[in-house]
Amino acid sequence: MIQIPRGTQDILPGESYKWQVIEEKLREIAANYNYREIRTPVFEATELFVRGVGGSTDIVNKEMYTFEDKGGRSLTLRPEGTAPVVRSYIENKMQHDVNQPVKVFYKEPMFRYERKQKGRYRQFVQFGIEAIGVEDPLIDVEVLSMLMHIYQSFGLKNLKLYINSIGDHQSRKEYNDALVSHFEPRIDEFCADCQSRIDTNPMRILDCKKDRDHELIKTAPVIYNFLNEESKAYFETVKEKLTDIGIEYEVDYNLVRGLDYYTHTAFELMSDAEGFGAITTLCGGGRYNGLLELLDGPHETGIGFALSIERLLMALEAEGIELEQPDGIKLYICTMDDNSFDKAGTLLHELRTKGISADMDYKRRKLKAQMKDADRKRAEHVIVLGEDEINSGEVELKSMQDGESRTMNIDELKNYLED
Repeated sequence: MIQIPRGTQDILPGESYKWQVIEEKLREIAANYNYREIRTPVFEATELFVRGVGGSTDIVNKEMYTFEDKGGRSLTLRPEGTAPVVRSYIENKMQHDVNQPVKVFYKEPMFRYERKQKGRYRQFVQFGIEAIGVEDPLIDVEVLSMLMHIYQSFGLKNLKLYINSIGDHQSRKEYNDALVSHFEPRIDEFCADCQSRIDTNPMRILDCKKDRDHELIKTAPVIYNFLNEESKAYFETVKEKLTDIGIEYEVDYNLVRGLDYYTHTAFELMSDAEGFGAITTLCGGGRYNGLLELLDGPHETGIGFALSIERLLMALEAEGIELEQPDGIKLYICTMDDNSFDKAGTLLHELRTKGISADMDYKRRKLKAQMKDADRKRAEHVIVLGEDEINSGEVELKSMQDGESRTMNIDELKNYLED
């Protein structure tokens, strides 16, 4: 038997309504903040992610699904959403859009070849936003406000927001030099990944899951001490404005994020709900003030975040929050014989073209089984169609909520359900 590929999942009809509820809420909140949808290709030039995400990252080194097309071009299934959005911004000259910053959201499948864990898949769905074209602490605060709004709108309470500043490029360079001096004498005590990161991206050592308890990580230099005055002022304003609007946060000086393009504000949202799992990250993001130029674009800045819908569902489950199921069908038609079965098919067509959701039993089961099927499909009303009803042109419409019945002709039934 052919089975589903490892690290993927089928979202069955009994669960897909949860995704629909979440997606509808995400779109609604995005509209409130005036973010418009963008859709980018599932695959892009591999170079986009090598240059945009960073050659020293695990995503590029270990996790990308890369292949060569028939023209010999190297292409990669999209592992994250920011680089494609920035590529589109540059290619479509969106810096000339009269609406600045350009504020977009996406909801798309991503692909990473990583070890399957609870809530982490090789094909997963991310919702993300990007605000490109303005560098101001208030935009950072808007993004963080939207992030918290999303999770709190579902009733989640066990949330912790961690923020940090990585500073500008000069601050980051000086900090990396200090980290090299700190770690290099004993780098052989760290994992192979960290030993390569010391030469490519020393800040990533602070983010290592294997060596996070090493004493050198606990005693590593604090990035805040390397921020220049401009970077410090920027970060202080972000913190002040978050406090003004009542958003609670903690500063984590070891929070560096995993991608090379971050500068200034970086953040992660965690769940501390009991039973959520060992990996508590729900969402992450930050500001990127050099990514566009790195991809041969204009001198513009951006900020954004991305969240996994799979992990949002896990957080809801951990806190015992149930998403409301959609309404059932408006009408279920029970049939008594072959003639009424045929008539029901015609009636269904007429009802559905009027926008009325309706269904019937195509397996021609007994009336009792049909009624059970109507109940499973959460039908609001039921009619029984038999020889008497066809001859008289009248049916008895029964409410499945209170059992109340009323008799009406079939044309009246159509209008009644439509109203």
